[in-house]
Amino acid sequence: MNNLRVFASTYVVVVSLMVTHDVAAARAEPPPSRPNVMIVLVDDLGYSDLGCYGGEIETPNIDELAAGGLRYTQFYNTGRCWPTRASILTGYYAQQVRRDKLPDIPSGGGGQRPSWARLLPELLRPFGYRSYHCGKWHVDNMPISTGFDDSYYLGDQARFFSPKRIWVNDIKQPPIKRQSGYYATTAIADYAIEQLKRHHEQHSEQPFFHYVAFTAPHFPLHALPEDYAKYRDRFDGGWQTHRQQRWQRIQEIGLVSSTLSKVERDQGPPYSFPNQVAQFGSGEVTLPLPWEQLNGEQKQFQSMKMALHAAMVDRIDHEFGRILKQLKSIGQLDNTLIFFLSDNGASAELMVRDDGHDPAAAPGSADTHFCLGPGWSTVSNTPFRKHKTWVHEGGIATPLVVHWPGGFGARGQLRHQPGHVIDFVPTILSVAGGQFEKAHDDQPDLPGVNLLRTLDD
Repeated sequence: MNNLRVFASTYVVVVSLMVTHDVAAARAEPPPSRPNVMIVLVDDLGYSDLGCYGGEIETPNIDELAAGGLRYTQFYNTGRCWPTRASILTGYYAQQVRRDKLPDIPSGGGGQRPSWARLLPELLRPFGYRSYHCGKWHVDNMPISTGFDDSYYLGDQARFFSPKRIWVNDIKQPPIKRQSGYYATTAIADYAIEQLKRHHEQHSEQPFFHYVAFTAPHFPLHALPEDYAKYRDRFDGGWQTHRQQRWQRIQEIGLVSSTLSKVERDQGPPYSFPNQVAQFGSGEVTLPLPWEQLNGEQKQFQSMKMALHAAMVDRIDHEFGRILKQLKSIGQLDNTLIFFLSDNGASAELMVRDDGHDPAAAPGSADTHFCLGPGWSTVSNTPFRKHKTWVHEGGIATPLVVHWPGGFGARGQLRHQPGHVIDFVPTILSVAGGQFEKAHDDQPDLPGVNLLRTLDD
């Protein structure tokens, strides 16, 4: 089982799983009416950060969603931002669409997709869907030009309080001023709610595809003061205590039944920026050392960082709850297939970008640039090894909550079948009652599989 998990994101294992899943997909029947589809993607969330996945962070709205639906225990992303987003929206491996690094080919974060690699909105349009985007993008080209009907594109992930790079329907907007009351997670939810309202008022006869991409809890650890205050003293017990407590809850839930991975004490950040790390002061540590080896200043500094991370996750849950409330108010919650997941595991990175870091500023404020680091990232990714950017499960395993009361009868159940982000396109097209049509004869077949059958069984 562990070997299957470690290699589940590679071609070999996923292709080997296709035979079994394709048979099931062939038998799966689309629903009688076309539902709405919503993908909620968060950034750098660890496997066990949610309450319903064993975490101590308060996520009641997501937990309630899981209680009314499903949790997948072996679902995989690509371990990094832009490859995962390309795979979700195209249905192809990131390497196939030049969004992961390949030798001698323009690729990676600056790669351009082949013309045949269309995004979900364009694939869904023939079946009557309107498509909405809100939040992070990190795909080549722009949302409206690639098929979305309405978009709020937040292109500045380093400034939660005063972003400078925002586009509305592909039109650049003025920067947000400091002290304006803006907070990215809330703003993304605000715009998503407005999109739902406008759709209901103007296009209620059409189903919608809604792609909500929160930028949290990616660094910098920027949090609202009231959210931070809620968790300020919650993590003083240290990362070993919280990792063991999460592992205990994971076993009680039945998510993972193997073993708790050993903490790799010599595994630090994936990239080395010693001059930047020095800006954080003497409370920072670059390795997940035993908690008892830290001095008082280091313990206080580290517990502060996890409190900020928890505050950001808590705020995601709060704002997502508002989106769910809006879906309910327009009578579309039961008729909306919702996927909630993360683009990769929690991050061990330690760095300073954009506006820099002021050690004297209030924790989590706009003038700071704290990062979670390997100690707490190890906790967030419990029970797995390593972190974002690695292809071990700490990097590629994502919590996936699926909710669709009108489409399947299972409630509060687990699904242990392996899956991958390339599976969203064939699944969503099947739910929409359509079939995938190639743009060109030489276009590869979709490598993913239809998960529809696993929703009920």
